[in-house]
Order: sequence, then structure tokens, then C-alpha cells
Amino acid sequence: MNNYRIGLIGLGGMAHSHMRWMEEEGRYTIVAISDVNEAALTERGEQLGIPAGKRYRDFERLIADSDVDAVVSVTPNNVHAAIVRACLLAGMPFLAEKPFTRLFEEAAELLTLYEQRPVNGMVGFSYRYTPAFRYARELVREGKLGAVRSFSIQYLQSWGAVPNHTPYIWRFNKDITGTGTLGDLGSHMIDMARFLFGEFKELSAQMRTLVPERPVPATGRMVKIEVDDFVSFQARMEGDEVGIFQSSRNAIGSGNQHEVSIYGDTGTLHASTLNPDQLIWIREEAPGQLVKAVIDVPERCKVSQYGDFLTLLDGAASDSLPSFMDGYRNQQIMDAVIRSSTEKRTIRL
Repeated sequence: MNNYRIGLIGLGGMAHSHMRWMEEEGRYTIVAISDVNEAALTERGEQLGIPAGKRYRDFERLIADSDVDAVVSVTPNNVHAAIVRACLLAGMPFLAEKPFTRLFEEAAELLTLYEQRPVNGMVGFSYRYTPAFRYARELVREGKLGAVRSFSIQYLQSWGAVPNHTPYIWRFNKDITGTGTLGDLGSHMIDMARFLFGEFKELSAQMRTLVPERPVPATGRMVKIEVDDFVSFQARMEGDEVGIFQSSRNAIGSGNQHEVSIYGDTGTLHASTLNPDQLIWIREEAPGQLVKAVIDVPERCKVSQYGDFLTLLDGAASDSLPSFMDGYRNQQIMDAVIRSSTEKRTIRL
């Protein structure tokens, strides 16, 4: 089996997790790094034993490095499109963090380039690798719930809630993020719906900014917040399943609560990040007799994100892998959510 030489772009907080996940697979070696922060380059370079000549302030130079087999990009949203574009132009395989781009217009430009110069790419919709969600998908596809009629998906966090006195950080800067909760958490909800049920047909949405101002840490000056910290929408999928979606960063008591409930003719499934190795299955065992069981997820559903990235690099990508086109479709649906909320109407996809 091949080992792959990785160029890592972005050395912030999430990079720690990506480095750990790569190390767990045992087939990745980070050989080059890039960041605009010189101090981070030096610190991480020394930690990883990266020579000075492989520490790049300019990510395009890293992507052009002939010693790099694939790129992992863990950056703020405003550079996602530029990094993917550079990878497409260089023919460089990549794993890029979500959301796919900051704006849908950027995604549309990338699609045009991708159709001309296709490259193996993966988008970091990491919750496809939560075992309970994978097992739920398997049970739905096997018809264990009969016809699925409806579902609900929510993704709740609490770090933005008023009692936490959360200051103004880059995630509240529209120029960097494009959207707030929608791109940060809602993109995962959208991907989960597509992972489970296929494409969206139509949706109707509302987006709100619940906390209108936040203080700048250095000065205490209050800054107006122009991105959403709550989003909800309802949608109809290609199989006519109807779904309800809710996401907030202001949900007190929710640490990282991403969950789905699926309602079929013969049963109901509940799966959540709060209990990733089990799901709840409610079904009729005999006429009029409901059974609620906690089901352990089988080992075959315990697939890692970086294990799946290896299948892409090995040339045998699995059908569960979130590809370039999954990133594009996700951005397209987020754009529909924005338009629906702004124009106060149902959007057909």
C-alpha cells in the first residue's frame, strides 16, 4: 500500500485534529506546510521536522511542490475557493474543509474549471463518518423502515449563547465566512440529508441574527453582526421525503449536538453525535406492540474520514466519500436557503 506525502495548508485549531487523524491511519506523512502566520509556520515546522524550505507563506507554492502527493486544506472560508482552484489547475488531489466556498458564485466558477480539469477531491463533511449515521443510512437503504415519509435534522451548539459572552471572532465576519451558522453547521445538516435521502427538490427557510452585537476582544468596542446565528428550513427531497432542519450556536446546554430522526411506515430511527456508536430503533414487533431498542452499530460502519481519503488516493473511492460535486451541491443548496430567507419564498432546486 502506498504512503502519501501531504502538504498541509492552515495551521490553526482544526489542523491539530486533522494531523491526529492522519497519524492514526499510518499512511500519511506531512512533508510541507503553509500558513500566513510566520510564528505558526515556525512552531509547527519545528514540531513536525519540516525543513525551512518546505514552510510556505504562499499556499500556491506548496501546491506546486513536486514532493507533495496531496493537499489537506484547513483554512477560513474566504480562501477555500482559491485553494481548490489552485489544486484543480495543478492536478493536485485534495481534502478541503467545508463549506465548499464562501459564495455560490465561487462554487459555480470552480465547477466550470472542474469540468475541464477534473481532479480527485474530497470535502470535509466529517459527520458522514459518525457510525450511527452510517448505520442509519444502511437501514434506510435496506428498507428496514419501509417507505420513509419524513425526517428531522438539527445541529445545535451553545458557544455563541449570551451567557458565554462570546466576543467578535472571524466566524462572525461576513467578509471571511459568507454566512454564519448556515455555513458552519447548516452545511453539515444539508450534507447529512443528501447522504441519507439524495437530492433536494425544494425548500423554504428563515435565517436570524439572534445576538446583534459582539465586543472586539482587544478594545471592547461593539461590532454589528451581519451573519446568521440561527437557521431553520423545511425541504422536500427527490423521493418526496419531507424534512425539518434547525441549527443554532445559541442553544444553551448543547455542546456538539448533531442528530437525525427518520420516520418510516414501519419504524423510526434516531441517531446522534451524542451517542455515535448506537442508535434508537422504534418498530412494531407484533400488531399494536411497539418496541424501542438501543442498537449497537456494527464494526463495518466504523469508517474514518482519512481512511476514506485513502480510498480516493488509491483510486478506488467509496460511494460514501463526499466528493467535489457533493461540495458544489451543498453550496448550491445553501444559496437556495439564503435566497429563500431573503425573498421569503419557496425555492425549487
